[in-house]
Amino acid sequence: MTFSLAGSADSAARVPVPALGDILPVTLQGEVHDGLAEQLQQDLARRTARGGVSGAVIGLSGADVVDSFLGRLLSEIAAGARLPAARTVPATVLDTERAVELLRRGTPAGPPTPGGRT
Repeated sequence: MTFSLAGSADSAARVPVPALGDILPVTLQGEVHDGLAEQLQQDLARRTARGGVSGAVIGLSGADVVDSFLGRLLSEIAAGARLPAARTVPATVLDTERAVELLRRGTPAGPPTPGGRT
């Protein structure tokens, strides 16, 4: 599923939000301006409110900058402030596959251990 981010500074901007079973993997790319970030938060909240979603994984490796506004917004999403129907696993992981695995287990992860495994 892809949400159109109407109302953002660039109405053609789109953030793909595919369903991977009951998890929504999201990857942020390039410049993530405040309007785009807020719209993503609303879209994720709407999607989880419909049910069938247990959590979301938000990849930041493609984002140009994570400023204080985006950091706060991501913190709110992780705290469940806008995703009451989904659970969150705070994790530092090297790849999306590992994040999904941790989310399914409901186990928080710390920094990666030597050898690249968390």
